[in-house]
Amino acid sequence: MRWWSVANFVSNAGTWMQLTVQNLLVLQITGSAAATGLSMSVQAAPALLMSVLGGAAVDRWPRKLTAAVSQALLAVIAFTTATLVALDRLDMTTLMVLAAVTGMVATVDNPACALLGNDLVPAEDVPSAIGVGALVFNAGRLAGAALAGVTVGFLGTAAAYFANGFSFLFVTAVIPFLRPAAGAVRQAAVRQAAVRQAAVGRAARRPASGTSVREGLAFFARRPRLLALAGVTGISAVFGRNYGLTLAVLVTGPLAGGAGAFGTVSTVLAAGGIVGAVLGARLRRPSVRLVGALAATGALLQIAAGLSPSLAMLVVLVLPMAVVESVSDTAGTAVLQTDPPAHLRGRVLGAWGSIGTVWSLGGPPALGLLMELAGPRGALITGGAVIALSLASGHLLQRRRVTTPVALTKDAAPQEALQTAA
Repeated sequence: MRWWSVANFVSNAGTWMQLTVQNLLVLQITGSAAATGLSMSVQAAPALLMSVLGGAAVDRWPRKLTAAVSQALLAVIAFTTATLVALDRLDMTTLMVLAAVTGMVATVDNPACALLGNDLVPAEDVPSAIGVGALVFNAGRLAGAALAGVTVGFLGTAAAYFANGFSFLFVTAVIPFLRPAAGAVRQAAVRQAAVRQAAVGRAARRPASGTSVREGLAFFARRPRLLALAGVTGISAVFGRNYGLTLAVLVTGPLAGGAGAFGTVSTVLAAGGIVGAVLGARLRRPSVRLVGALAATGALLQIAAGLSPSLAMLVVLVLPMAVVESVSDTAGTAVLQTDPPAHLRGRVLGAWGSIGTVWSLGGPPALGLLMELAGPRGALITGGAVIALSLASGHLLQRRRVTTPVALTKDAAPQEALQTAA
């Protein structure tokens, strides 16, 4: 697990180096801010339709091999982009194609790497391992953003892509040496798969790609706590969380701050994310109820941020906002990766990837429209109120769901009465 965490830190740092310079590269090629957003959407779009297929592949193929191959493919894409940039042969069409291919590979790589990390610890330590992963992600994000400026300044844009390619190769080299922990979830999954195959006999040998995908979707649709988690996460993603957008407009607008002031706010957000990841790693029994409570707390803090009279007050509020968001994300991820049976987790993560893509593509435009109509303060306050009221309403509806009692009549025999009650 220590080696996997180091590998993920290196990979995340390389990925954020590339993401940091990619927007600048698109602007250099096209001079269009709209094209920058389009390139990000093209890379995210494959997850909308292909995540369920990628999750099914992760459940059917050997996990270590799947993760190693997907990381190697991502390295090839990064090296190809770096070479084209260095030779000044990269145009917008080629960049879009490479971004789309990256998105397609990521539909397999993301669930494979997420579940591979869970295999390295005993089942009872999976929530803590997910918290460690969140901590590594945030640390890699900070390191990558800082290294991007230095690398581009001294070595050029292509160097960031080369560095990201080598980071993928480092992960690929580490994966073969990883060993599952005693009692890991994956071992249980192998046993369950063997039992399942023996039970269904000949049916298990039928072509099952479509059936496999449907099985994961059906499980997700029939699982109330996963549907509740999707609802909580979705409404929070649309009306909150996009602090890079809302706080940027608030700081540079009503609070009359500049780029330096927003840099301070961004640093506090990143620090809060790390603190939240450390706290999230201590969770032993995360639940949807905890995710909802944290989302409601974040909504109230968001309302307070919208009412901030000064930049100093906003900075004070931003830290707990980031902490709450990070702990909530860790708890939600732990529920998502531990609630389904082990043999279905790849497909459930694939379904979640498709749902999350809808939020990531639709949330920022909706929030931008809300800011156009109500201003940055109004967007923060309205969004926080919508989140809080929605969660409160859902909680009240859930508490009112009671089972109707069945009266046992004197004339009915005990067995007949029990059958009626059943």
